[in-house]
This record gives sequence, C-alpha cells and structure tokens, in this order.
Amino acid sequence: MKKKIGFIGLGIMGAPMVRNLLKKGNDVTVFDINPTTVDMLTQEGANKAASSKEVALTSDVVITMLPQGADVYQAIFGEQGVMEGARPDMIIIDMSSVTPSESKEMFELSAKRGVHFLDAPVSGGEPKAIDGTLTIMVGGKVEIFEKVKDILGNMGSNIVHVGDTGCGTTAKLANQIIVNLNIAAISEALVLATKAGIHVGKMYEAIRGGLAGSTVMDAKIPMILNRNFQAGGRVDINLKDIKNVMNTAHELAVPLPLSAQLLEIFYSLKADGKERLDHASIVQHYEKLANVEVSREG
Repeated sequence: MKKKIGFIGLGIMGAPMVRNLLKKGNDVTVFDINPTTVDMLTQEGANKAASSKEVALTSDVVITMLPQGADVYQAIFGEQGVMEGARPDMIIIDMSSVTPSESKEMFELSAKRGVHFLDAPVSGGEPKAIDGTLTIMVGGKVEIFEKVKDILGNMGSNIVHVGDTGCGTTAKLANQIIVNLNIAAISEALVLATKAGIHVGKMYEAIRGGLAGSTVMDAKIPMILNRNFQAGGRVDINLKDIKNVMNTAHELAVPLPLSAQLLEIFYSLKADGKERLDHASIVQHYEKLANVEVSREG
C-alpha cells in the first residue's frame, strides 16, 4: 500500500518534484504560502491543504522543500506546523538546503515527538527536478531511509544514503562548493579567451572532451554563450548555500579560501541586482572586471 505524501514548498524545485510524484500515482497533499501554486497543482491532481498542520494530518510522509533553515523550522515546529498534526512514526524528509547543525537540531526535536527525520537535499537544479533525475543525498537512520527510498526514486535517479543525520546536508554543501567554484573557473577561462580573441564556441568544443570537461561545463557554457541567465539555480539561493558552507566551515575550523572569495562574488552580483539570475551569471562578475562580454565567436 502506497504511503500518503505531504509536500510543503512549491517553488522552482518543489512544484516539478510534486508533479513527478503525481505521475507515479502517489497520493500527494500540498501546501505553500503562494496559493496560486497550490491551486495549480490541485488542478493537476494534488490534494489541497491550508497549512502545514493540515498536510501532516493526512500524510504518512511529509516532505519539505523550502528556501532556508528558518523556513523549514517554521513549517515543522511553528504555529500550524507539521508537529501540530503529526503522529508517532510519521517520517519527515527535509529536502531543503540547510546547515548540518540545523538538520541535527530538527532531528532531535522530531525524535522527542516520536517522529522520524531525514535530511535529503538535492542536486541537479530545475531541469533535473522537472525530468525526475535529481541526485538525492540522504542523512539519517538507514532503516528509515529504506522505508522512503521508493518515494525518493520518483523524484531522483541517483539516491544515496551517505550517513547519519546531517550527512546529507554536509554532502550538499560539498556539492555546492564544487559546482559554484567550477562555474567561477569556467567564467575566468571564458573571459580570458574572449579578451584574447579566441573563438569561444570552438574552444568549448575542443576542451569539453578532455580533463576540463564536466557536467557543470556542459550545463552552463551554452547558457553563457547564448546570454541566457534565466534561473535554474538562482544567485540568491546559491549565496545562501555558500553562506551555509562558510558557517559550517567556521564551526569545524576548516579554512576555505576559495569558497570565501566565491561568497564575495555572490554578494557582488546581488549588489548589482542579479540575485534572481542563474548562477551562470557569475561570468558577469568577471566580465565587469575585464570590461568584456563573452560571446560565441570571441
């Protein structure tokens, strides 16, 4: 018998994730502070809830996909939150990008109510949320993970239990370092090549099959060359993630000089009014410094 699923947070990632759950025949109840999105998904087959509490009252598993830790905490433990409608042995899966310390705190508070908690952030951005091929990194008790692995498989194609509570969020922070520093390195290279007069499109074709090639390169260079900065992974969301990276690094006494510089780049983009653009717009920071715009021809 399929579990009844609740889903809280229907933004750029959450809405397509719900659609994939619905396509697989799941019974899904949704809530978001934006009633328009709730109504849209209700028309597509989801059940409508008026609060996080109401989601919990009708669900065996509740998934949260929200912008930051404070939002998750409010949705679960705040007034009209999940805990007000929770039952013992309910499972909460937080798929938001928060800090490991926040995940651990929410696990402990949930456990006091007899509720299970998994941290399961994702990677792949909006395109993979839409096609259901997200990478999902899960932290928490392995026996609880096994109970919901099939649900996660409706939204992702690479689902890995990486360890105890907080390990999923730690893996996501590591992922964000690699992705965003990769975009920064790509940006430096493209700006240099453009300034030197190289045909950048041909350069990309030449290097993408070598050691420099990456999934990030293939996702972001075409966007940059087409001057398409419509958000799949927004600057402000990635800024939040890198802030979480640095806060966690400071807690652990781990120096991260490149990530620290990356955080300043994101703040620069935000100050320049680009916070809602895709993080491929990191290239615009370097373009401004070099007084050049990357183009396909160079």
